[in-house]
Amino acid sequence: MNSINRFTLVGSLTLAALNCHAYAAEAPPVQPKVMLIAMFGPESQHWIERLKLTRDIPVPGLSEDYPAVHCNDQQVCLMTTGMGQTNATASTLALALAPQFDLRKTYFVVAGIAGINPKLGTLGTAAWAHYLVEFGTQWEIDPRDAPKSWPTGYLGINTKGPKEKPPLDYKTEVFELNPALQAKAYALSQHVVLSESKESAAWRKHYPQAPANLAPVVTRCDTVAGNTWFSGTRLSERAEEWTRLLTDGKGAYCTTQQEDNSTYEALLRASRLGRVDIQRLAVLRAGSDFDRPYPGYSEVDNLLKYADQGGFVPALENLYRAGEPLVKDIIEHWAQWEQGVPAS
Repeated sequence: MNSINRFTLVGSLTLAALNCHAYAAEAPPVQPKVMLIAMFGPESQHWIERLKLTRDIPVPGLSEDYPAVHCNDQQVCLMTTGMGQTNATASTLALALAPQFDLRKTYFVVAGIAGINPKLGTLGTAAWAHYLVEFGTQWEIDPRDAPKSWPTGYLGINTKGPKEKPPLDYKTEVFELNPALQAKAYALSQHVVLSESKESAAWRKHYPQAPANLAPVVTRCDTVAGNTWFSGTRLSERAEEWTRLLTDGKGAYCTTQQEDNSTYEALLRASRLGRVDIQRLAVLRAGSDFDRPYPGYSEVDNLLKYADQGGFVPALENLYRAGEPLVKDIIEHWAQWEQGVPAS
């Protein structure tokens, strides 16, 4: 190809790209009533299939694996961020700043799987969160080198011991979600019948206490985030204590995941710009595996063989079963939801 033809081709492609961009800029932005947020493909699938989210809207800055937002004609959309804190932050902020969307009245629903505390749930339990607690923002010393009086090697940054509440210098250590939205989401979903697998129904019976050995239900309790996937009795007990510390005794740790504080912070920054309303965020997590073993079971095997518990498939199903009533109510009663969470 000679140089003239190369310049002609490049010029044509550039012009086409500019025309496409201009067209996109002229098109009115999509105004979702609900934006679902999943972290990886399996969490997205039930929503995409059952709500017929067939319209794909590419958004620059989303995950390379999940480059488009999926929407339907009822103004429900879904974004998949990619797993972990970095992906959640980058994707959520890219969405919040995308000119293709007007998100000022959108309700955001994070729906993802999680580890579950057997003191507050079981495999398949679906929990609406009030507090989002960051587990990773701590000092850590190898517990073998810690004072014998310490129950753990974790302590708050700039504290003198594990039981002291740290100064919240990072501003991301703990977030409180809108309690009115949590209450409404729970009221709409609390009587939903949740699913179990043959394996999860058998596994939960190893635990001697309720609710771990009971069938899963929808509940309300709080979630802990951190990129390190922890497992075991001592670390899980630290998550309980850490949640109590950071919420001044008001929070109760029941699920563990990676992304939710990161997602919240990205939306909070967008909210300060007037692009979203942070009071319209709900977080739903469903237990796919226990965070600690039943009595007599190996701490190591509880982590390495987590899939044996059989909670993955029912947790994915229960995210949809517990989350769909809220999505449906927002869509069907938009006149009541448009200005904020309905009072009753």
